[in-house]
Amino acid sequence: MGMSIGKLAEAAGVNIETIRYYQRRGLLDEPPKPLAGYRYYLPEQVKRLRFIKRAQALGFTLDEVGALLTLDAACACSETRALAVRKLAMIEKKMANLAAMQQVLGELVHQCDAGGGADCPIIDALNRE
Repeated sequence: MGMSIGKLAEAAGVNIETIRYYQRRGLLDEPPKPLAGYRYYLPEQVKRLRFIKRAQALGFTLDEVGALLTLDAACACSETRALAVRKLAMIEKKMANLAAMQQVLGELVHQCDAGGGADCPIIDALNRE
């Protein structure tokens, strides 16, 4: 016997609306609804929901999660690796950009702390063309 959407959501640690959204996106199958009853989900759906959430936590978009699910079904490890390598490169680039932003902002805050002028160094930097 399956579980209700509420029990599925609880077991997977997600919101019911998240499940419905994933169904609309084609990431999760929607079981048929009996004429006089509720849809019941199989326990395997909990595993799939957790897969989706873990992939998102690693930075994969829902489109990329869909590709991963397809690759999983096809047992395509080399393609999966290639997708992960591209994601890793994107994350590394974002980290480098964040480090540069941190550096510049830190210097501006330090200039503010040093004081001395009537003008704000942060505002001045943002106003530069």
